[in-house]
Amino acid sequence: MTAPTTGSVRVNGATLHYEVRGHGPLLLLIPGGTGGAAAFDDIADGLAAAYTVATYDPRGMSRSALDDPEAEQHVAEHADDALRILELLSPGEPARVFGASSGAIVALHLLTTHPERVERVVAHEPPAVMVLPDAADHRELIARVRETFRTQGLMPAMAVFAAGLKKDDDAGEPKTGAELPPQAAARAERTMADLPYFVGRIVPGFMSYTPDLNRLTALADQLVLAAGQESRGELTYRPAAFLAGHLGLELRHFPGGHIGLTTHPAQFGERLRAVFGAQ
Repeated sequence: MTAPTTGSVRVNGATLHYEVRGHGPLLLLIPGGTGGAAAFDDIADGLAAAYTVATYDPRGMSRSALDDPEAEQHVAEHADDALRILELLSPGEPARVFGASSGAIVALHLLTTHPERVERVVAHEPPAVMVLPDAADHRELIARVRETFRTQGLMPAMAVFAAGLKKDDDAGEPKTGAELPPQAAARAERTMADLPYFVGRIVPGFMSYTPDLNRLTALADQLVLAAGQESRGELTYRPAAFLAGHLGLELRHFPGGHIGLTTHPAQFGERLRAVFGAQ
């Protein structure tokens, strides 16, 4: 793995850690969940053969410290952070942007607010559940997660959250899932450290977000909606499928499930290169 060039940039209320590899047009990778720049370690080198690949720790995660650790988190502010990195690394030139999970929500907001800065966005399973017909049920889930976290703590809240994300036909004991590659397993300690922030502030703030469907319709030629081949039936799959249908776009399938980036990095990276190359 090639060591990236690292840097930091001040944004409103935080200092962001970012990493850069390669040469060529800018490709900004926006992580989801508790992932930071390290979430892309397994695919960044391959992408850097064709692009200047920029990754970063979102505000409040890992090495990107908040000025106020208790600050509420908002999609618009996270999208402004992504814009700041684009302006720093690719001034005046539109960039390619990939976002995973909550990072895909950031990418959608960036597209709708600053389409001139984006050549193409690939949004992989954005959990934008407010677009779904049963949005009221998911609003209740978010409220239960938040209240459980407040009154009972992290692990009970995670259990409520996981139950709400399961496949429609899931029953009985939870599945163990795919075995993680060694590098991904080594990131588990950092992931656990960021979980309280993710459950307490990212989950309620991001899953309550409603994208601007009229703007997305007008900008559909700059957008690719993606989902995991193994995600069908899961809550995180449904918004991508709904948005693709609403916008008249093909839903592109990537290897693995919601975290295919982590469980199938080589195949995932190849698929991402192919999607960005098919223009």
